[in-house]
Amino acid sequence: MHIPDGILSAQVCAAGYAVTGLATWYSLRQINRRSDPTADIPKASLLTAAFFVASSIYIPVPPASVHLILNGLLGVVLGYFAFPAILIGLFFQALVIGHGGLTTLGVNAAMMGIPALVAYHIFQARTSLGRGLKEPTRTGVFAFLGGALGLGMATVIFVALIILNIPAELDGQAERTAVLALAIAHIPLALVEGAFTTVLVLFLRRVKPELLEG
Repeated sequence: MHIPDGILSAQVCAAGYAVTGLATWYSLRQINRRSDPTADIPKASLLTAAFFVASSIYIPVPPASVHLILNGLLGVVLGYFAFPAILIGLFFQALVIGHGGLTTLGVNAAMMGIPALVAYHIFQARTSLGRGLKEPTRTGVFAFLGGALGLGMATVIFVALIILNIPAELDGQAERTAVLALAIAHIPLALVEGAFTTVLVLFLRRVKPELLEG
């Protein structure tokens, strides 16, 4: 999922940093509007660490393999903290384990962080769109949608970026086939992350529901 250095042009990388800068500013602005902007920092730190570690857990999906992302989970649980958390996690992933790159850090953060914010709003919409469902089914359904669609949207952005920016020296058709195969491999992963998000959110709802307050 992470786009490494050398794949995208300088213009696309610069645009990625611009989008990430804007999204980071907007997220921090929303956080600072809270009565206590620092209250959720411990929770954000814990899930940033989980996001970092998730990339080392590979799931075989023949003929490829994928690794956990958890951007939808971060969006559902952290709200606007999700974008800076993902940005920090990606920075250390690029430095420590070589996932992604520093020139593509802005693109990768926008690719995973913006769907996380969308996942947050999907989960928050459960009170208005899920009126026909009883608790805890409503919370579980919208947690699953947030977790699964967060990864699904990131995968669509990844495919579009790679296919539209394949370097001329590479075999374009072979690269498109490989990218599409990788995208298909992420479908079961999206279901796994949706189910994991559901289990975690229902657990938090039972033992510490204030952690789910957006």
